[in-house]
This record gives sequence, structure tokens and C-alpha cells, in this order.
Amino acid sequence: MEKNWVKIFTSSNFYQSEIVKQVLTGYQIDAVLLNRQASSHQAFGDIEVYVHQENFSHAIEIMILNQISL
Repeated sequence: MEKNWVKIFTSSNFYQSEIVKQVLTGYQIDAVLLNRQASSHQAFGDIEVYVHQENFSHAIEIMILNQISL
């Protein structure tokens, strides 16, 4: 992953992480998912959502306004 990306959200639920990504993308904030779940057994590991460092504060505000748990 490139420099200047910060983790903003972590969940073991892929769909919940995807919703966070889509909400942020809807506000023109680039967000990416990093799947750290074990490929053979998805009960282990998390899905992480990352944003650019310069968008971090705005992304946190959006998550709070949309009542997304941090």
C-alpha cells in the first residue's frame, strides 16, 4: 500500500466494511479495503478500511454524521 494511507475502520464483516467504503466514496473520499481474513477460513481476521491521511478528519466527521461506529 502507498504511503499516507491511514486505517479508519476495522470489522470482521465484509459487508459492513464495504458500506463504510461506499459512504466515504459517496462524499468523494477515496477509500480502499484491505482484506486480512484467512483465505481458507473467513472467521479469522478483519477487513480494514483506509483513507488518505489528508482526508482522515473529514472521513471521521462523515462517519459520525452517518452514525457509523468507530
